Amino acid sequence: MAETPDDHLLLERFRDPNTREAAFNELVLAYQQRIYWHVRRMVISHSDADDLVQEVFIRIWNNLDSFKGNSQLFTWIYRIATNECLSFLKRKKMRRAISLDPEENPLVEKLREDPYINGNELQMKLQEAILTLPEKQRMVFNLRYFEDLKYEELSEILDTSVGALKASYHHAVKKLEKYLTERSTE
Repeated sequence: MAETPDDHLLLERFRDPNTREAAFNELVLAYQQRIYWHVRRMVISHSDADDLVQEVFIRIWNNLDSFKGNSQLFTWIYRIATNECLSFLKRKKMRRAISLDPEENPLVEKLREDPYINGNELQMKLQEAILTLPEKQRMVFNLRYFEDLKYEELSEILDTSVGALKASYHHAVKKLEKYLTERSTE
């Protein structure tokens, strides 16, 4: 993963027309991979994730001048990516209801069919279990478990209290344990 740039310096360079593009390229290099995997864990499909990551960086390009620095730059970027994911999933859900049954869940179908996803049976079962979680719980679980973000950072990204995030993560873990236990006895 690319090293995270100094936010203050990067923002100064972005606001200077002479160094704007170079600063943005540095930002993309620093965050693109992390944002891709954050988005990919939510939407599953490689092509959907690629499209959404492009949308995220377009939104960042268009709004970086208005970034006030009240939070860390990476939490602001993750918030944009999170909102893009949730909007995308909402649009998808409106087109086709997502079932909690993995046999009927289109995201699980994508997971199983995606040639870019590999892993052993246990990893696949975990991914399927994660897809049964409500979107916001899935987001909290993914950011906490896979990205190892602190609850305070999650609070900034998701605009939710630390207590609510801890409860959401706890409920997600319990649902995953239940799902995996039930599936292992089948």
